[in-house]
Amino acid sequence: MNTASTSARRVRVAGLTASAAAMALFATACGGTGGDSASAPKEFSYLTNTENTTVKTALTTLSKKQCAVADKALPLKVETVPQTGLDQKLQLLAGQGALPVQFAAGNAPALTDQLYGSGKVADIEAELKKLGVLDRIQPAALSTIKALYDGKVEVLPYEYNIEGIFYNKKLFSENGLKEPGTWSELTSTAGKLQSKGVQPFSASGEQGWPLTRLVSGYLYRSLGPNALKDVKDGKAKLTDPQYVKAAQEIADLGTKGYFGKGIGSVDYDTSFNQFLTGKAAMFYMGSWALTNIADPKQNQVGADNIGFMPFPAVAGGKGSVDQYPSNVGLAMTLGKKSYDSKVGDWVSCIAKNYGSTALKDQGSISGFKTSTPVKDPNEVTSKIRETVSASKQNVLWFEALFSTKATTVSQTNAASLVNGSMSAKQFMQTVQDALSSK
Repeated sequence: MNTASTSARRVRVAGLTASAAAMALFATACGGTGGDSASAPKEFSYLTNTENTTVKTALTTLSKKQCAVADKALPLKVETVPQTGLDQKLQLLAGQGALPVQFAAGNAPALTDQLYGSGKVADIEAELKKLGVLDRIQPAALSTIKALYDGKVEVLPYEYNIEGIFYNKKLFSENGLKEPGTWSELTSTAGKLQSKGVQPFSASGEQGWPLTRLVSGYLYRSLGPNALKDVKDGKAKLTDPQYVKAAQEIADLGTKGYFGKGIGSVDYDTSFNQFLTGKAAMFYMGSWALTNIADPKQNQVGADNIGFMPFPAVAGGKGSVDQYPSNVGLAMTLGKKSYDSKVGDWVSCIAKNYGSTALKDQGSISGFKTSTPVKDPNEVTSKIRETVSASKQNVLWFEALFSTKATTVSQTNAASLVNGSMSAKQFMQTVQDALSSK
């Protein structure tokens, strides 16, 4: 994967945020009286962000092969817009009652929820049940979608990512280290690597979310899978002692120099490069990294030397290491007013064939089960696929249930948390204040 493609994945998957201004525009559009045209669609129109080439490529392949019959009745038509302009484009189309049959429904779950609440999005779970293909979705992906959308299935899992710690098996072996299973073992491992002159972790402080993901990882292991839902529901605050402790644990990693120097200026591509060239031993990231790992031009370490482990257990914690943080990428959904039997034929075909096509052609793991066997390019891909198939309950990321304002505040201050310029208490107070503001 080239640098441009790597950056595209950063834009598409990593932050999953939207600006407050876009949120306001969306609210205006969704509250309008204009409805999407109820006339039968003439095309399987699909609007997505320009950066996302995976889904449109797979759908184009299906339109010529397994879904050719559905495509003949309702031809696939793909339209793209830069992700920075996606929310504004959807706002305009929603206001005009002209949303396409299928579309990337905004950069944050809250935006998709607004569309659903205003009758713009189909009840996908009900439609999949009618088609008899609901069981084509991986249980873990279904669980993730429902966690994001208050128990509803508002999107299709064209992408399904779990997150954890990738590590350099060769560096571990050379330094007599084993895969750590607990937080204390992880920090001990980091200390030993540091003493041998090896940077323990690579992370992008510029992006911020790779650091806040570590905070939520500790929270989920120590307090259990409802740790951040409790904050959303008002049962807890980020300023509570046990929440501040999680931020302090991650801040301590930075204080000890485990992220290297100048963490605040390290961008996403640089953090990837540090790990894939062997300059850092561990890298918290999602399974979308498998594409980069499989690319020999990027991965100088070699795919066979890359391992994957869950965020470790915290002593006395209520969480479990098999509860992986997960997401479904940039959400793709279906318009309610344009949904008819021909659209249903497309959806049924996608549910049955997308998983194998995306995996075979692009190495992309989706939330759809594979219909035909696909040989994995390397061992770490096999391990992650097996983990996805076996997962029953997953958790979300730090900002998943936050407002867009709180998300921005969290990610822009993450580097300050680990470089010591902001205390753990200050960091959590700042994010909590953003959450509490109207």
